[in-house]
Amino acid sequence: MLYWVLKYWVIGPWLRVLFRPWVEGRENVPDSGAALLASNHLSFSDSFFLAVVLNRRLTYLAKSDYFTGRGIKGFFTKLFFNGVGQVPVDRSGGRSAEAVIHTATRLLGEQVLLGIYPEGTRSPNGTLYRGRTGAARMAMEARVPIIPVAMINTYEIQPPGVIKPRLRRVGIRVGKPLSFDRYEGLEDDRFILRSVTDEVMYELMTLSGQEYVDMYATRAKELIAKGDRADAQSLVDSGT
Repeated sequence: MLYWVLKYWVIGPWLRVLFRPWVEGRENVPDSGAALLASNHLSFSDSFFLAVVLNRRLTYLAKSDYFTGRGIKGFFTKLFFNGVGQVPVDRSGGRSAEAVIHTATRLLGEQVLLGIYPEGTRSPNGTLYRGRTGAARMAMEARVPIIPVAMINTYEIQPPGVIKPRLRRVGIRVGKPLSFDRYEGLEDDRFILRSVTDEVMYELMTLSGQEYVDMYATRAKELIAKGDRADAQSLVDSGT
């Protein structure tokens, strides 16, 4: 219930008035049934804007850290994520990755609309980075389409580390559903998973207009944290 209250009465109206979000391709999101929405990830606010423009409820696999924080902030964070029906998962890697896949497959089996960020984390500089194969495996195991979604201008209004957003218009482009039924039975083939993931990332690049760099966003963040301020493409070209 909190999801709909926030969308229509609390957060949603403010986002619509202040940022005037526009959307293209909303008809590509089915009115019912399971689907996986794969989006580029530029800002903390991405999830809010996407939820505002869609008619269906959108579920995300949220970091378990959001549900285990301490103190006043931790309490209200947990209350918020539980209240809007988001699902906690351990994203630390290793065996936890399998648990994430199983959780996503279960949810898709319940006919939910599941949102995921293939890059795994927010872009540190507005560039589109290499996708991780988890989304491909989720979709293939659950036998559901992947719908590419491009967030436009959310990096400009609230890049990582910025708390107060800038007032600019936000856009969302929704691409046509991508079906991978031709790969049925090959869910564990890492080459197929990479091929599917790269196809999704190509669609995101086309929809968003972002520069694409074949490097994981986590690696780019590490390089930036070390003080290397060159753009991500230069880092790749130099063989770093």
